[in-house]
Amino acid sequence: MKKIKVLLLKDVNNLGKKGQIIDVSDGYARNYLFPKGLAQEVNEGMLEHLRLQEASQRKKEEKLLERFRKEKDNIEKETFVIKAKVGERGKLFGSITSKDIAEIISKKLKIEIDKRQINLEEPIKSLGEYSVEVKLHPQVVAKAKILVEAE
Repeated sequence: MKKIKVLLLKDVNNLGKKGQIIDVSDGYARNYLFPKGLAQEVNEGMLEHLRLQEASQRKKEEKLLERFRKEKDNIEKETFVIKAKVGERGKLFGSITSKDIAEIISKKLKIEIDKRQINLEEPIKSLGEYSVEVKLHPQVVAKAKILVEAE
């Protein structure tokens, strides 16, 4: 039984995911995978192309990670001051939300931060200093220092 290498063009149950290169029997590939457009035979040129594509993808990922690490350093160096209206005993009128924090970080550092990247258990309702997690990337989380002051 002759085995050949194929590149899966779609997910195939009990075989593999799209983009994987696997060994299958010659007959299975020619009678089932190729006619249904599920796979394509792999040759040396294609292997080299895939290797180059993978290397390029890794470089992009590393550049992106580097950018996020720099943003993390910039966020952690700063103290973000938010002015708020205060009632008696330091209680805020309203509260400081993830959206407010994302806006002040975006505006001050001129980077794009979305409110969903801010990890705030509950809105801030009193004056003081807070440490808030900003998830820039699954591997890069910054600690932003938020200072809430009376207006």
